[in-house]
Amino acid sequence: MADLKTHYMGLELKSPIIVGASNLVTNPDNLKRIEKAGAGAIVYKTLFEEQVQLENLELSERKSEYEERNAEMIKLFPDINTDSSEIQDHLTALKRAKEAVSIPVIASLNAVVRSTWVEYAKKIQETGVDGIELNFYTVPEKYDKEHEDIESSQIEILRNVKAAISIPVSVKLSPFYTNPLNLISDLDKAGADAFVLFNRLFQPDIDIQTEEHIFPYTLSNKEDCRLPLRFAGLLYGNTKASVCSSSGIISGTDVIKMLLAGADCVQVVSTVYLNQIEVIDNMLKEVDKWMDSKGYNNIESFRGKLSKKNTKNKLPYHRAQYMDFMMTTTEIMKKYKIIH
Repeated sequence: MADLKTHYMGLELKSPIIVGASNLVTNPDNLKRIEKAGAGAIVYKTLFEEQVQLENLELSERKSEYEERNAEMIKLFPDINTDSSEIQDHLTALKRAKEAVSIPVIASLNAVVRSTWVEYAKKIQETGVDGIELNFYTVPEKYDKEHEDIESSQIEILRNVKAAISIPVSVKLSPFYTNPLNLISDLDKAGADAFVLFNRLFQPDIDIQTEEHIFPYTLSNKEDCRLPLRFAGLLYGNTKASVCSSSGIISGTDVIKMLLAGADCVQVVSTVYLNQIEVIDNMLKEVDKWMDSKGYNNIESFRGKLSKKNTKNKLPYHRAQYMDFMMTTTEIMKKYKIIH
């Protein structure tokens, strides 16, 4: 049997498959099933500052609705520290998750206000988790927002978090930057221990019958893995930080592709929803069988073999592949029976 161990953000993992942040991991039984299936680590459900603030606002409004019903009653309810109640519930659940399994548990954080990134990170570290994943993204909505302002702010947040805590910190990014490679390089220099590529943003849709916006939950598919695969290949050998590929990783074949490109590990969520938690075991068996067939004893013996740094054919990592595609359009159209 091949050695499936790998390293990620300074942690040794027994396998290259990490279960990403989702509601799945809030169930203690699921956590144990994930560990038994062979996952190398678990990312706990994300703590969203926006959700915390919204829930605190709703609670505050409920508390103050009847607080001046007569002259004698100034407040109906006593003061409650609403700033920490929701966070404390999350931290308690996070601590229990860490205690439920022996594999690394990584917290996931998405804050809004710059100071709360550090505040929440400190509290998360106290739960005993093995690392923190910072979710960085910005939704394009303002015409006058300079890209330098967005990126410099995120770099500064990373520096501040790293200075405030001692556990490793990964950064999960979206691909929607002017030059993701440049930002990744700057974040690498600022101390990121790992990168997760890429964050999937849920985009709005429109129901033409009701003429309203809807927000469908769409799971990823195999084609979604091509963008993170390309970036894994570009980054291999060019960052101190680990690289974890995310999106569209459905089978063991997809895991192998990412490792060949240069990723240290992968994150999966959609395939676990689609195929149950035990799909992790099947994926690892597929990786192990392939490694045995190729004579690879461990992941490092082939990781990055098809990265830009190591492959003889550099075309897949340049725009030149577009010309190759155009030159074979006729064959592609025949394949899909568009022409005969």
